Amino acid sequence: MANSYQKTVLDNGVRIITEKIPSRTVSAGIWVDVGARDEQPHNNGSAHFVEHMLFKGTATRTAQEIAQELDTLGGMSNAFTSGETTSYYATVLDDQVERIVGLMGDIFLNSLFEEEEVVREREVILQEISMVEDTPDDRIHELFTGELWGKHPLGYTVLGRREVVAAMDAAGLREYMRRAYTPDKIVIAASGNVDHHHFCRLWQEQLGTLAGPETSSRREPPAVHAPVRKLYKKNLEQAHLVLGTYGLPLVAPERYALYLLHVLLGGNMSSRLFQEVREKEGLAYSIYSYLSSFTDSGYLGVYLGVDPAVVNKAMAVVTREIKALRQNSISDALLDRAKDYAKAGIFLSAENMESRMTRIARNELTFGRYISVDEVVQGFDQVRCEDIGDLAERLFSNPLFAAVLGPLKAKDVDWNPLDLE
Repeated sequence: MANSYQKTVLDNGVRIITEKIPSRTVSAGIWVDVGARDEQPHNNGSAHFVEHMLFKGTATRTAQEIAQELDTLGGMSNAFTSGETTSYYATVLDDQVERIVGLMGDIFLNSLFEEEEVVREREVILQEISMVEDTPDDRIHELFTGELWGKHPLGYTVLGRREVVAAMDAAGLREYMRRAYTPDKIVIAASGNVDHHHFCRLWQEQLGTLAGPETSSRREPPAVHAPVRKLYKKNLEQAHLVLGTYGLPLVAPERYALYLLHVLLGGNMSSRLFQEVREKEGLAYSIYSYLSSFTDSGYLGVYLGVDPAVVNKAMAVVTREIKALRQNSISDALLDRAKDYAKAGIFLSAENMESRMTRIARNELTFGRYISVDEVVQGFDQVRCEDIGDLAERLFSNPLFAAVLGPLKAKDVDWNPLDLE
């Protein structure tokens, strides 16, 4: 299929990108290059709080009317905040594009941030924080990233610290949005049966007069720290663990090799960790590796939940498999299977309009350009066995970070296997 991607930059710097695909639906999103890492200790949680407040009423729509209109449009709508990005998106029938652009533009530009709504939503977010604290397989990831990044904003939680969120008010949130949501950080994306020029005209009317930034903010890259291992005591049935090491930025040339390394280590059911820790040893029901990558940094983590009595054995098996991956050459057959798995994920996601819209938006934010599926497939195909081995040796040359959450005492945990010697 011919490249149906188009890009327009408004005079104020807002980028509008579309990918026209034969369909009865359109998935559209507003993406802002702002997240938890752009905060300070005194306002941690602001990006996420602002995301919530954009659904709580404008000059012409109440919060209930916004919810009703989204429901009337059918399809699906949502929003999220991450370490580097905030997104507001919806998927609707192709004859509802004008309505959804009108609604999204209204909440994006004209949300009121009324104090009583802020007070009410603050309680909702505090409950959300409590929910994560009561969900150990979520909480352990926050504890781990806090260790890995230290005092750098990448170590902040997206939801924010409870005492900071409890003190937030309407004026502070409005000011945060004014400073953070500048045209140069905004990408409007759409995939589906969308006419690019018509879509641009709609958004020109909405965002064309949005003012540019007063000053350009620059993200500071995080420092690399010596590994930290910490036990967090909590009365739970299981012990939850995250082990990991620094990885690569999103833009790294080795990103394809990194993803395949993750797949081979713990990315699917035939991976080393799933087969050894779960299938052969029976130590964990849930175990997987994962990548968390940012524009200038990243990490590779391994999560597992185990009986507290076998924490040390589980860590020893994980580190044994990491060492084997680092020291043993990967066979062509194994690498080909990992490539097939990775490429299948790309092709399957291409069947989903929201996934396609998300993909072109993320590529614009990260690389500043369109990246075709063919380019990604070629990137995976070019990875050689020795590339995996070299990258494993490089990433796992240092001892692992670790966070353990569960009903254990310090004397119960043996960190020595994590030195990877």
